Amino acid sequence: MTINSLFDLTGQVALITGASRGLGQHFARALANSGADLILTSRNRDDLGPFVAEIEGLGRKAIPLELDVRDQGSIERMAVAAESAVGRIHILVNNAGCNVRKPALDVTWDDWNLVLDTNLRGSFFVAQQIARRMVPHSYGRIINIGSVTSVFGYAGLAPYGASRGGVRQLTMSLADDWGKYGITVNCLAPGWFRTEQNKVLYESKEWVDYLIDRIPLKRPGQAHDLDGAVVFLASEASRYVTGQTLLVDGGISTGAMRATVKPSA
Repeated sequence: MTINSLFDLTGQVALITGASRGLGQHFARALANSGADLILTSRNRDDLGPFVAEIEGLGRKAIPLELDVRDQGSIERMAVAAESAVGRIHILVNNAGCNVRKPALDVTWDDWNLVLDTNLRGSFFVAQQIARRMVPHSYGRIINIGSVTSVFGYAGLAPYGASRGGVRQLTMSLADDWGKYGITVNCLAPGWFRTEQNKVLYESKEWVDYLIDRIPLKRPGQAHDLDGAVVFLASEASRYVTGQTLLVDGGISTGAMRATVKPSA
């Protein structure tokens, strides 16, 4: 097997949740460019129309399905429909997520439930449904999307950090549980990337400067910085990698604080 063939996803099917926008679309595009056909999910199936056309323009198949990860019935219906449409799912990218950005003292019961139900409970039950369909084939790649908040805490992100930390722990548990079935489970944890959820922060030059000062590579992430990581975790190249959290963060996880006093010569 050559190095290039290790990353070739031709003949495989990848299911991506939360694929109507943002990083979900970038993950899907990277997998399609590596040869995978796609199942794309969103709460509103119609939102997927333009992206389905784009993927088909690359010469890959793209099947849009409705999915609300907060609804058990919706998850089960999606899994049945996906299996019926393609027969076998090789790769799952558990990407659907949300955030509520508030000081911890202002977080409500409903805020907490929204974020944890979407990011953590939804990730588990989607993975469970798809893993049940991977087990008979003794093969599967599950990629849970976490965040730098899976390992670091930030003010104003209590529910989000709890959910992403939970995704990291969930990843390790599922990797141990499902390894005997030939299923790898890993967590891809982006650092600071501009998304719909956090774009308001990037409108502040002061905040961006503060952020860049703490990133060793001196810039926020760009979506294409994640392409190699998601293809790696989806492919044969990662066949002996499971239960891991891969931080793609420009190095910010080397330490949240940076010395403000320059050392003397």
